[in-house]
Amino acid sequence: MNNKEKINYGDDSPIAAFATTPGNSALTIIRCSGKGCLDMFLQVFSAAEKIKNAPGNTIVYGWIISPEKKEKIDETLVSVFRAPKSYTGEDGFDISCHGGLAAGKAVMDTLKAAGFRDALPGEFTFRAFLNGKIDLTRSESVMELVSAKTNDGRRYIVSRLCGSLEKEITEIKTLIVQVLAGAEIYLDYSEDEVSAGTSDVSDEAAGRLPCKDLAITALERLKKLYPSWQAQRLYQEGVTVVIAGSPNSGKSLLFNTFLKEDRSIVTERPGTTRDWIEAWVSIKGIPVRLIDTAGLRDTNDEIEKIGIQRSKQLLQDAQIILYIVDCTKGVTDEDRKFIMEYSALAKDSGQIFLLIWNKIDIAAVPLSLSSYMDVLYKVNNAVSISAKSGEGLDELNNEIALAITSSQNAAQLLDTQITTALGTERQKKLVGAAIFSLEEALLMADNEEPLDLITPLLREAVNALGEITGEVSTADILHEMFSRFCVGK
Repeated sequence: MNNKEKINYGDDSPIAAFATTPGNSALTIIRCSGKGCLDMFLQVFSAAEKIKNAPGNTIVYGWIISPEKKEKIDETLVSVFRAPKSYTGEDGFDISCHGGLAAGKAVMDTLKAAGFRDALPGEFTFRAFLNGKIDLTRSESVMELVSAKTNDGRRYIVSRLCGSLEKEITEIKTLIVQVLAGAEIYLDYSEDEVSAGTSDVSDEAAGRLPCKDLAITALERLKKLYPSWQAQRLYQEGVTVVIAGSPNSGKSLLFNTFLKEDRSIVTERPGTTRDWIEAWVSIKGIPVRLIDTAGLRDTNDEIEKIGIQRSKQLLQDAQIILYIVDCTKGVTDEDRKFIMEYSALAKDSGQIFLLIWNKIDIAAVPLSLSSYMDVLYKVNNAVSISAKSGEGLDELNNEIALAITSSQNAAQLLDTQITTALGTERQKKLVGAAIFSLEEALLMADNEEPLDLITPLLREAVNALGEITGEVSTADILHEMFSRFCVGK
């Protein structure tokens, strides 16, 4: 059993972790936090007195020193943070040491020799939550931000990091709490007291829900919030788009044009691309996993056959297929065979199939398309481009974005004016649970069911929303959440 398996979240011992990935870079940053961590650090730092007297949010220059051999390990800058004005709410510091593998590892080994232990995944953010620095919605947004693939996705995450979701959930929960309080006050009085008029809610008939309008408002706001997860998931996970076509139709050139760099080899020789290559691109702010595949044709080349087989598997997994037809050749028998086969599969699986007429810089799209109608009606749309010059690329981007939002049923959600949205599936499930409980409570109220049957449903809604922000939580839930974080966060 290793050290990480023995340690549980929740203690305050001094911890250390790489906040940046060690490698060929100018700097490597090591983050440290915990009770007594600054005192422990004094034994391995050349400017111990400066660290001891340093106020929070200041930087101290000095050398990391081996406590055994007293040799200099690395020249560093140490950013000092004092509780409670720190990320974790504890005393802490960040060491900026030289980049590369050796320097950072030597500094980390020195810290461990001084008594620091390896931080668990997400342990710094866990301590920030535990010490009341951030709620769970902001905690989750920290890791979301690390994984953000596009600027639009980043903007939504930053909104959650700034507390927009916490604020919305808290306001909705307050409305339900008011309804619950009114119902419980009513239940606290006996029928005689109510009849005598001693209750503030004596005008409420038995079985009716006090402040029902607030419950309706809360439900409406939750229902508006619930579908926002669909668009956020789109920003987080992205969409797989596969470029396919006959050899030398311009697939690799289009791939490079999207990337604005030469990633795929482009030659006049058919069959150059033997395997698939992928990269992440942003199309209208949506992250797209773009894949360039081997040209699809009958071949005796064993290596090329393997590449074609892999391409076919990728096509089955794609959400959108961009099939390129060379304008100089028109729709060939190979093109027709592919379109007929995969357009049928796409229809069954819900894939989007876009046809691209390429090379319009040297040849026009065939004026007479009557001979192609048997394949054209099989595709979602057709776009004319030149992968070489970039002509028509804006229209293609628009078609891809439209296809994505249509297939995800998220067009109305990709609204730049939306500032509050759910960021994780956990949040979505809990909002869904709150909606279910509220709907049941309101239905029972409409049927004039007893309040003592309605109030438990209101409490369930309050608890579900409290779990989103972390007011209601268990050790198991928190461990599961933060263990998914990267080390150093």
